[in-house]
Amino acid sequence: MSETLRQRLLGKGVLVADGATGTMLQAAGLTEGTAPESWNLTHPEKILDLHRAYLEAGAQIILTNSFGGNRFRLGKKGLQDKVHEVNRAAAALAKEAAGQEAFVAGSMGPTGELMKPLGTLSYVVALEAFAEQAEALAEGGADAILVETMSDLNEAKAAIVGAKQATDLPILCTLSFDTQRHTMMGVSPRRAVKELWPLGLVAIGGNCGQTLDDMEEVVRQMRKAVPEATLMAKPNAGLPRLVDGQAVYDITPQVMAEYALCYAELGAKIIGGCCGSTPAHIKAMAAALGSLA
Repeated sequence: MSETLRQRLLGKGVLVADGATGTMLQAAGLTEGTAPESWNLTHPEKILDLHRAYLEAGAQIILTNSFGGNRFRLGKKGLQDKVHEVNRAAAALAKEAAGQEAFVAGSMGPTGELMKPLGTLSYVVALEAFAEQAEALAEGGADAILVETMSDLNEAKAAIVGAKQATDLPILCTLSFDTQRHTMMGVSPRRAVKELWPLGLVAIGGNCGQTLDDMEEVVRQMRKAVPEATLMAKPNAGLPRLVDGQAVYDITPQVMAEYALCYAELGAKIIGGCCGSTPAHIKAMAAALGSLA
């Protein structure tokens, strides 16, 4: 693209991000116990279909299928020696789908391990793992790195610093405020933005979480705490309920679109969906947000 993500975020308007990856791949046949990231190698056409569906819906930022692409999560599936291959393929597939029409954000989720002193994972080892992942995503053609769904501030910092050491790409970071509007580790939106924004991010915000109202409060608190921060909101389509063993999300595309407008009014510059959100949700949000321009 002629413009960089940094340049677009400085301009007017809102960038529409894509929706869920995991729940969409499950609908496409991903079986329980299979690493979604493995499909970058075994089912690349399914990953391309997913990206294209979101692009057709109006997404201007698509995430790579690499959320669990770090050595720890892949190691649980016996794929620890595939970190570079899986992440490079994830970025290359997203870039192939996006072409010059959208930005590709390399997704890096948590390790799944507890950081010291609660667990055994040290900051240095976490940083190395994230740097390894970010380097492969950059090599595959990602335009940015998105550190997402974080709960532990130290882990988020390790991911941000690791990505900075391994690449020169712009970095975004979102946390999941899913426990009474705090992360599971007790981090508030205010504390998150105050500690992480100074690390040189191009955007910060929330993803996943509990309710659309919670995400509204996350954006509001971050805006109040650090007015100059560029904010991002990527909420779930509500909380799932089990129907015949399948997770069903009840929030409609129209409701998501209404909340998207609310987030934009509060100052969010990147808005998309997380678990349970589909191309239909993103299409409705893109149409609503497009009306602002």
